[in-house]
Amino acid sequence: MAEAYVLDAVRTPVGRRGGALSAVHPADLGAHVIRALMHRAQIDPALVDDVILGCVDTLGPQAGNLARTAWLAAGFPDHVPGVTVDRQCGSSQQAVHFAAQAVLSGTAELVLAGGVQNMSAVPIGSAMLAGRELGFPDPFSGSKGWQECYGAEEVSQFRSADLIARHWDLSRAQLEEFALRSHEHAAAAIDEGRFDAELVAYGDFRVDEGPRRDTSLAKMAALKPLSEGSCITAAVSSQLSDGASATLLASEAFVREHKLKPKARIHHLSVRAADPVWMLTGPIPATAHALRKTGLTIRDIDLFEVNEAFASVVLAWLDETGADPDRVNVNGGAIALGHPIGASGTKLFATLLHELERRDARFGLQTMCEGGGTANVTIVERL
Repeated sequence: MAEAYVLDAVRTPVGRRGGALSAVHPADLGAHVIRALMHRAQIDPALVDDVILGCVDTLGPQAGNLARTAWLAAGFPDHVPGVTVDRQCGSSQQAVHFAAQAVLSGTAELVLAGGVQNMSAVPIGSAMLAGRELGFPDPFSGSKGWQECYGAEEVSQFRSADLIARHWDLSRAQLEEFALRSHEHAAAAIDEGRFDAELVAYGDFRVDEGPRRDTSLAKMAALKPLSEGSCITAAVSSQLSDGASATLLASEAFVREHKLKPKARIHHLSVRAADPVWMLTGPIPATAHALRKTGLTIRDIDLFEVNEAFASVVLAWLDETGADPDRVNVNGGAIALGHPIGASGTKLFATLLHELERRDARFGLQTMCEGGGTANVTIVERL
């Protein structure tokens, strides 16, 4: 049976909006992790078959097929192609899936997958807002088919986070307790050097800027909700961030020919979807599907990375899956570390891969909620 092997995975430290990476061109962010990854792998860049990068809001410096631009900005051969993927928050996780599928199908031997996002330079939602100048208030209004199926309901991640909290009877206090856990876990991971193996510093920028060491339940409780009657505040939401990440996937033949030692293999990859108005519940059916397909149980998975778009998303997922909370986001998540949306998929992948290695564990499962209600699941098996 064909295999897709993971050679390595890296990421930049994540910068806060307006922080250390805010003035860096997205192509240079992407080029930075690409160069670092190829240097670590000690493989001739000319052997890469394709470069697949995730990115959302592909306007301005993120437009024009950023994957191709970033590869060329790295100074690498111009015969290597590139393509940019948008599956919203799951864009770079989908890049990993496309890369693995290319290798598994035999159409490629070596593929670089990753993601880039500078949310300081190109604010979240810029692509949607750009349509207003053309007479389109949002992506859905004016679509007869959409309105026949879903009416004129508000479609937003914030509404979805609230709907989930209400449906699963999650209190604001529970959300804030989870958020505090994320900050505490992230701070501990930084202090103990758990991210060192996956990080590639950008100049003097070496440490994730997001974690708030001085936060507390009292400070969170004092914040105003995003809307009247809501339990969602900035404290229980992911942070707007800047960053880049990448991983390198190779075939068995390539690994054997070049005498490489992979870190892991792709055990499973799939994507499923749920109601697009609820939007953020996708990881629940997607996880169930992945476990059915593999024959694994939730107890067989040693570590989970479930993107913390909002605290309510992960708490609902925990409630439905029965996963052990002590195996989930053990180094904190996007509430503390940030969510550079196009780069988050391979960022989590890098963290999962290196934490499996650090713990000498076998299976890791990654999933993310995504705009439109979709959710990717990747199960990686450490070798």
